[in-house]
Parts: sequence; C-alpha cells; structure tokens
Amino acid sequence: MTFLLRLPRALDLARIILIAALASTSHAAAADRPAPAAKPNILLIIADQWRAQAFGFAGDPNVKTPHLDKFERECVNFTQAVSGMPVCTPARASLLTGQRPLTHGLFINDVPLRSEAVTIAEVLGAEGYDTGCIGKWHVDGHGRSNFIPRERRQGFTYWKVLECTHAYNNSAYYADGPEKLKWDGYDAIAQTRDAQQYIESEAKSGKPFLLWLAWGPPHNPYETAPQRYKDRYDEAKLQLRPNVPKEVEARTRKDLAGYYAHCTALDDCFGELMATLQRAGIADNTIVVFTADHGDMLGSHALIRKQKPYEESARVPMLFRLPNQLGIKPRRVEGTINTEDVMPTLLRLAGSQPPREVEGLDFTGYLRGGADPSGGAAVVQCAAPFGEFTRAVGGREYRALRTKRYTYARELSGPWLLFDNERDPYQLDNLVGKPEHAALLAKLEAELQKKLAAAHDEFRPAADYIAKWGYKVNATGTMPYTQ
Repeated sequence: MTFLLRLPRALDLARIILIAALASTSHAAAADRPAPAAKPNILLIIADQWRAQAFGFAGDPNVKTPHLDKFERECVNFTQAVSGMPVCTPARASLLTGQRPLTHGLFINDVPLRSEAVTIAEVLGAEGYDTGCIGKWHVDGHGRSNFIPRERRQGFTYWKVLECTHAYNNSAYYADGPEKLKWDGYDAIAQTRDAQQYIESEAKSGKPFLLWLAWGPPHNPYETAPQRYKDRYDEAKLQLRPNVPKEVEARTRKDLAGYYAHCTALDDCFGELMATLQRAGIADNTIVVFTADHGDMLGSHALIRKQKPYEESARVPMLFRLPNQLGIKPRRVEGTINTEDVMPTLLRLAGSQPPREVEGLDFTGYLRGGADPSGGAAVVQCAAPFGEFTRAVGGREYRALRTKRYTYARELSGPWLLFDNERDPYQLDNLVGKPEHAALLAKLEAELQKKLAAAHDEFRPAADYIAKWGYKVNATGTMPYTQ
C-alpha cells in the first residue's frame, strides 16, 4: 500500500519515518473497524476568547448568535467542556497535538512547538488528506508578525496565517512566501471568504480535507468590530452576570457591547461557511467542530481576560456536527471533554489511529452512548501566571478539578476555591474553609491528586517549569516577543 506524505520539505528523516509509521498503524487499526463510505472532511473552527456562556443557545440574554444557535441543534454539544490551560498558545498546541501543556511545553504564550510533536495535520496528511490553515496560529514562537517557513507549519500545506495579531482591521498574513500580505477589511470576514474558496475547491477535487480556521475575535480590543454589528448592542441595556461587582459595571458594559458585536460578526461568518458546505454538496460528509481556546472573565469577580479557573475563563464551547453515516445523534451531553481530547477524538471519528504520544482521551465511544472516558472530571491548570493575572493582582499557579457539579482549585500552598456550580452557578460562595464542606473538599482533593499522578504532574512552582524548558521571561512572567 502506498501512502501520500504531505510533509514540510525540511523535516529530518526520523520524523518522516515516524509519520509514515503512524499512517501504517492507523490503516492497520482501521482494518479492524467498519470503514465509513468515504473519509470525512474536517472543518475545525476556533474562536479566540469566546466563552461558553456567550451564545443564545447557552442562555445569554444579550448576544445574537442565530446561526450558531441553529447549528447547536444539529450537534453534539459538550455542555461541560473546558480549556485545560485557558491561555492562547497552550490551548492551541493541545488542540494540534492531543498533548497536555506540560508535555508539549507550551504552558505560556509565544514559545515554539517542537518539530518532533506530531500534529493532527501530519497524521491526516500522511493518510491522503489535504490540509489547510487560515488565520491565527500562535504556536510558532518566533515573533508575532514574522514569516513562518514551511518546515514549521506542522503539516499544513495550504497556508494563509499570521502568528498573532489583534489588529482586526489592519491584519497581515503570509502565504507561501515571505511577502507580508493584508486581509481586506475586518479580517475574520476576509478569512471566512478564503475558507469558503478553499472548501469549494476541495469539494471539486474529491479528496478529504482538514481545514483549521482560527479567528482572532472576539478577543479584545472589543471596540473594533464592523460598525453595523456595534450598532446592534446598546451597552446601557445589557444584562450583566450577577457576579459582576458594581465597581466594574461601567467598564464591563462597554467591553461586553464590543465583545458581543464581534460574536455576532463571527456568527454571520459561521453561517456563510455552513451555507458553502451545503452548496458544495459536502455538508453530509464533513465533521464540523466549533470551539475556542479559552473564555473571558469580562468583569465577573472584577476580573478580565483568561487564565483563571472560574467558569467564564475555563469553560469553552464544544460543538461537534457529525455526518449521518457515523450514526451519532445530535444532543446535549455532560462529558467533561478537555482541550487535548479533541485531536484523538477527531482522528478516531475519521477512522484514524491517534499517535502513541497523544495523552488526550478518545470520546468516540461516549458519543455512541458509552461511558465518559474522563470519569466525569477534567483538570484545568495554570503553570505560569502572567500579564493581567500576575501575582500583583492575585495571579497564582493552580490545579483545578472541574466536574459537572463542582469546581475545586488548589494553589501551591493548599486549597483555594470550591464551588457548587449547580447551587451557585455564578460562583459567589467559596466553600473552602467551611467545616460542613470538609468531607467534600477532601474527596475532590483526592480525585485531583489521582488525576495529577496519572498525568505525572508534580505541581511545581512556575520557575521550575520555565527553567526546565529554558524560557527567558520578563518581569511579568511573559515571554518577550517581537512584532
């Protein structure tokens, strides 16, 4: 049997042998399973900083997301999905590799993914898939505005990417050469149009494809969505979450109005993508996943942005629309899927075998009615606090256990947070230190320690991990980066 290896030219021989072996192993394993009628396409859409609560289908009374609300009804919706490390670079690297951040080493922003890491694009490329990447990357670590050569593209061949920018109306990208190009207007709309062209072209080719589309919004700056979307939100009329303190209400209203404008702009983009799949005649053989790298506090608990174990930061949307041939019905499920679980689950849904280096869990059995492979709990962690979450404003290393009902977090010195998310959905009552909840805390602590032991996570200070990987951070614990 011959395998098509669509790999960067500069990869060393050992890595080429590894990818070829993966393809061989995958085909051998697939021979023992019923094969689908055709290899499914995979469209993986990642929004930056879109929290799980900010959708009409999730009960947000403010945001307008009609296309995603309709899509959710066609999906398996993982209502308890979390970002295992709610920061841009760590989450994206885990989506790509199926590994945890302390394994692939990207536990802070702006550091490079090692070339020996095996990505979903490399596995599927070795099995004959075309692979495309459009939008934000943020795992190269060689400067946010610098050209990324082919050998560092982690198996993607079609390439219209910038490492990272939040200048959504003056947004650059690179294609195959080092010439810096510009997206026309608001970049998410232009990127969506490019993705539509890619889908139409691939549909004509008849080959299966993986398309990784990563939008920059709704990440701040919040005020930069197109005016027609900003006009749809009056900050004075927004309903705030009950955990937004009075002292930050004014700022939160302003931020939320812009955030929701970005969300609605992306919702329209999403609708265009779904219409393109239908027109191209491949909607019934395309796995579509919509998710985010992490959420956004947006004033809850008087906090902003990401990296925290609270619901607004750690919870992410996780919608899987699956071809009918897979026999999996749309519904809402409560399995605690984590970021690193997406890659192996997608590979198995496509009839492929995840590489042995993958640490994420395969949720395909659960999708078909089996047990939750997580055992009903996922770990959320922060290994190196930085930026607005530095120690000066309460930042800390932590490990947290997120179950359907509880969030339990400990810092290096001991228990930190314990919330009953059913009785206290806005996490206003910290149960740590209350004698009547001591037994519950002990139970969750034991479960967390069991998870950490299985992951070989010793929960050490940030300085230890930074030293291990040889990173040079600045005073805020952030990697210096060049624009």
